[in-house]
Amino acid sequence: MDITRLFDFVQYELDNFPREDALVTKENGKWQKTSTRDFFNQVNQFSRGLLKLGVQKDDKIALISHNNQTKWNISDLGILQLGAQDVPVYPTITPEDYKYIFNHAEVKYIIVSNQEIYDKVQSIKHEVPSLIDVFTFDKIPGARNWQEIMDLGQSEENQPEVEQRKSAVKGDDLATLIYTSGTTGKPKGVMLSHKNIVTTVISAAKRVPKLPKDGRVISFLPSCHIFERMIHYLYFYRGFGIYFAESIDKIGDNIREVKPHLFTAVPRLIEKVYDKIIAKGAELTGIKKALFFWAVGVGEQFDFSKQNKFPYSLKLKLARKLIFSKWREALGGELMYIVSGSAALQPRLQRVFNAATLFVLEGYGLTETSGVISVNSPNDLWRIGTVGRPIDIVEVKIADDGEILAKGPNMMLGYYKDPEKTAEVFTGEYFHTGDIGVLDNDGMLRITDRKKEMFKTSGGKYVAPQLIENTMKQSPFIEQIMVVGEGQKLVAALVQPAFPFVKEWAKRHHLDIGESFEEIANNKHVKDRIMQEIEKYNEGFGKWEKIKIIELTPDEWSVDGGHLTPTMKLKRRVVKDIYKDLYNRIYDSV
Repeated sequence: MDITRLFDFVQYELDNFPREDALVTKENGKWQKTSTRDFFNQVNQFSRGLLKLGVQKDDKIALISHNNQTKWNISDLGILQLGAQDVPVYPTITPEDYKYIFNHAEVKYIIVSNQEIYDKVQSIKHEVPSLIDVFTFDKIPGARNWQEIMDLGQSEENQPEVEQRKSAVKGDDLATLIYTSGTTGKPKGVMLSHKNIVTTVISAAKRVPKLPKDGRVISFLPSCHIFERMIHYLYFYRGFGIYFAESIDKIGDNIREVKPHLFTAVPRLIEKVYDKIIAKGAELTGIKKALFFWAVGVGEQFDFSKQNKFPYSLKLKLARKLIFSKWREALGGELMYIVSGSAALQPRLQRVFNAATLFVLEGYGLTETSGVISVNSPNDLWRIGTVGRPIDIVEVKIADDGEILAKGPNMMLGYYKDPEKTAEVFTGEYFHTGDIGVLDNDGMLRITDRKKEMFKTSGGKYVAPQLIENTMKQSPFIEQIMVVGEGQKLVAALVQPAFPFVKEWAKRHHLDIGESFEEIANNKHVKDRIMQEIEKYNEGFGKWEKIKIIELTPDEWSVDGGHLTPTMKLKRRVVKDIYKDLYNRIYDSV
C-alpha cells in the first residue's frame, strides 16, 4: 500500500506483519498485549468516540503522559484519523508553560496520564478559554476517564463518517504541533505534516538493521518528543513489537524481562549505564578486577577498521567472552542495537559499547526536521565520532560560517502563528539547524557545537563549549559541566560532581568528605581531584580553550530544578543565574 498519512502505518503492519504483541504495557504487574488487529480496531473506536464529542477537522487535542503506554498511541492515531491535530506536551514543564501552549494552540481537549499532571492542568484550566474538557488515562476521582471516549465509540454506527474523515486527510495536511522545550524564551510550536514524518520514517527505516522475526523493542524516551514518536511509527512499519517501560527507575528490570533487540536512548542514559558498570567493576578485587579493566581498555581502542586485524581481533574476542558477555546479560542478553540521539555521545563510550557488541547507532536531527537528518548504520557507513550520512531524502550543506543547513520533504511547515521566526530559519528550501558541523569526504556528518552557544573570550578567541563539555564528561567524577568565559580573560567551568561516584572514591581512599552535597562540593580534596581530571582532558584543546578554574555546585542539575530542558540539554542562562555567586567567585579571583 502507498503510505501517505501516519495512521496508514497501522494498516501496513496489519497487512504485512500482524503481531499479537504489537503494543505491550505493564498493568498491575503483568504485561498486557495488544495485537495489531486490536490496535487497528481501537484506533477506529477512539476516533468514533471523538466524533461523538464533536471533534472537528483541525481541532487541537493535547496529550500529556508521564510514561509511554498503549493508550497514548491509540489516542495519537485516533485524533489524526479525523483530520484533527494532537499537541504532545512534556509532563515536566511548569503550569505557566502549559497555559501558554494550551492558549497558543487553542486546545479543545486535554488527555493526561495521572493525578500529578491532572492537578497541574486543573490549576490553570480556567485561564484557557478554548478548553472544553480534560480526560485521564489513570482512574482519578472526579475526573473524566479516557475509557469514556472509548465507550462513546463502542457502536460502529458512525464508522462511515470516520472513513470519510480518513479519506479527506492528505499527506500535506498538518498532523501535529510540537512545542520545542527551548533553552531560552517561549516555546515555539513546530508544525509537522503527515508527509514530513512519513517520509522521514520510510527513509530512516533503511538505516535500521534487520532484527529477528519476533523483533522486540523497549520504549522509554518520552512519546511527546519527535525522536521517540517517529521511532514508534518506524516500529509499526518494520513490524517490531513495542514494549513500554514502566518508568525510567524500572528500566533495568524491564529490559531484563523483555529482552529487547533494540531501544532508543539519549547519551545521558548511556553514560549512566556505563558509570554503573564501571562502579561494579571497581568493586571487584584481584585478577577479576584486573581482567575487567583490561577489557575496558581493549574496548576503548575499538574501531571497525581494526576489529578483524590480528592481534587486536584476538584481544577483542577474549574481552567479549570473559567480560562483555556479562554486560550483555545485564541488558537482557539479546540486545543488538541502541539508537542514540538528542545530543552528542562521547566517542569513547561508542567504542566500548560497540566492542561489547552492544552496537550504538548515533544519529542527528531536530524537531523541525521530523527527528532525523542523518544516522550511522551497518546498512550504510558507520564511523565513530560522526552522526552518519544524511538519510536519502535529505540534502545537507555547510554554510560559510560552518552552520549545518538541511533540505528535504521532512523539513517542518513552519512555526505555528509565527511567520517571522519561520522566515528567520529558512533560506529558500534550506533549514538553518543552528548547529556547527563538517562533512568529510565520504559525506559523514560531524557536529562540533551549537552556533548560539559559541562565545569569544576577551582575547578575541572563539570557544565551542559543547565540544569541551562532552570531552570532560568522560570523567566518572563529572556528572554535568558548563563551560563559561564569554568576554572574560580565561575559560572556566561550573561542575556538578557525580556525587555517588565521588562518595565511593572517598570511601576507597579513606577520606572524610562529608555526607551532604554541599559538604562534598566545598571539600578541597574533591575539588582538587576533579581539577586533575579537567587538566587531563585539557590536553586535547588549544591554550585559549583550556579550563583554568572550576567551581563545584552543591546540588544535582535536573529538569525539575530548571537546569536542563526535558531533552537533557543545558539551559545555560538559567544555570549561570542559579550559580551566579559561584560564577562571580571565579572571575572576581582573576
